[in-house]
Amino acid sequence: MPETTMPLSELTPPHLSPHSGKDRAATSQTNQTHRQQASWAAPPAYSSTPLPPPPMEPPGLVVHGAVAPFSTALRSLVNNPLYSDVRFVVGQERQEVFAHRCLLACRCNFFQRLLGSEMGPGVPSPVVLSTVPAEAFLAVLEFLYTNSAKLHHSVLEVLTAAVEYGLEELRELCLEFVVKVLDVELVCEALQVAVTFGLGSLQERCVAFIEAHSQEALRTRGFLELSAPALLPLLRSDKLCVDEAELVLAARSWARVGAAVLERPVAEVAAPVVRELRLALLAPAELSALEEQNRREPLIPVEQIVEAWKCHALRRGDAARGALCRRRRGTLPREHHRFLDPPFK
Repeated sequence: MPETTMPLSELTPPHLSPHSGKDRAATSQTNQTHRQQASWAAPPAYSSTPLPPPPMEPPGLVVHGAVAPFSTALRSLVNNPLYSDVRFVVGQERQEVFAHRCLLACRCNFFQRLLGSEMGPGVPSPVVLSTVPAEAFLAVLEFLYTNSAKLHHSVLEVLTAAVEYGLEELRELCLEFVVKVLDVELVCEALQVAVTFGLGSLQERCVAFIEAHSQEALRTRGFLELSAPALLPLLRSDKLCVDEAELVLAARSWARVGAAVLERPVAEVAAPVVRELRLALLAPAELSALEEQNRREPLIPVEQIVEAWKCHALRRGDAARGALCRRRRGTLPREHHRFLDPPFK
């Protein structure tokens, strides 16, 4: 085969070429220019795989100190003139109570609105709160300062203040406490608070307690001080463990107290509730005695007594039946009851 001869420049390795340094420099510059042109000419291709999120800074760690020393320190400020910037004159006894405006305002919207209008440096004029007893007001302050309060016999006054000031958490705590300590002496007062402020669950608990302890509850001062709207759910109950004759006597005593307080006639005070008395449950002799007493001291409308006599006269049929002829749980048996509805079960 004929021998092929290649140029010397192609056989000489680049690093041995006499022009290798200059050539390499030129080549490097040319390559860099091409790369720059390529980068200017077309944007880099992006991957379809999403980039990982940037590393997040570690969240701060919330640490808690001991609760008891904090609560004790704040409790020491309750009714403490030190650093106090607002004074209250509280209750019928007009007791002076010191407080701190910023604490009250940030914890309770009622006080935020009340104290927002108090302007000027230093201790402002006393804020008069005459309807809340001082002991209950101090319990409210203790709760606002420490988120806790000591409850005892004044719990209903504290509950009333909590409702009026819009303190829902304190209200719920008071309701739980009342239910736990409910007794014969407390139940009628609790019922009055429940009816006044529309606390339905507490009203149900109180009515159920009175139904189970009717005779004892009817003899308390709290029963005599009930309002007519608070007495009505009791007189409408089938579950009262008391006879109707005793219930009529209790209603008369209640009306007498109300008449003395309101300076109104007994019959006028009794009018909203006496319609719920079930006079048809009384025996004829009892009904005659009630009618005679009613002439001396009017309590029950005459037409209501007439309706009771009608139930006795008819003895059977629809006219002798109905809510006002229905026996209660504590109704004592009488001879004419066999013509009425079946006994309460």
